[in-house]
Amino acid sequence: MRVLAIESSTDMLSVAAGDATGVAERAERAGQAHAERVLPLVDEALAARGWELADVDGIAFGAGPGAFTGVRIACGIAQGLALGAGKPVVPVGTLAALAEDARRAHGATRVVACLDARMHEVYVAAYERHGDDWREAASPAVLEPAAIALPAGPWFGAGNGLAVAPSLAAVLEAADAALVPTARSVLDLARRALARGQGVAPEHALPLYVRHRVALTAAERAAGARL
Repeated sequence: MRVLAIESSTDMLSVAAGDATGVAERAERAGQAHAERVLPLVDEALAARGWELADVDGIAFGAGPGAFTGVRIACGIAQGLALGAGKPVVPVGTLAALAEDARRAHGATRVVACLDARMHEVYVAAYERHGDDWREAASPAVLEPAAIALPAGPWFGAGNGLAVAPSLAAVLEAADAALVPTARSVLDLARRALARGQGVAPEHALPLYVRHRVALTAAERAAGARL
């Protein structure tokens, strides 16, 4: 399966094009420039493999949770490219991709993936490796660090949420707070999903929001409400 993958749920932007024979990945710290930089990186990754968009079997994107704008950009670009090329789309959870990054970087097989959600909260999920795939031990959620309860057992922590969740970091067997979800891991998970027939039509490819509201009204702020 040939897959093009886009991941922009953090300030890092990455694009990967690959199959069983190899992967070409392009990544940069794009900050607020994801929308301007994503298509040039798509062109570079495809060119590195000697592919046209029509050559891929599917297009994957980091579906969240993560930065609202970045997730929407990845979703919209994936939908647009897939619609024009007549390809299926594979939404891949960013926390699952982060667990895959922890496996590739550290050999971790029981991973708590944790990203900074701002507003004193984190996006968090736990994954266990079974064969060639991951199973959720705790589904993605947005929580205050003190509210996180891990399933029993040793866990490896991954992601920048650990820096704002010291109570979580303290109970982990090991951790790497510098890890971010990458297009390479989105691609690896998407290839297996495509092989199982789990690609969807572009119009059905949706982001995963675990925080459904990203702002308060002026009246709510004045009343002291918080998300």
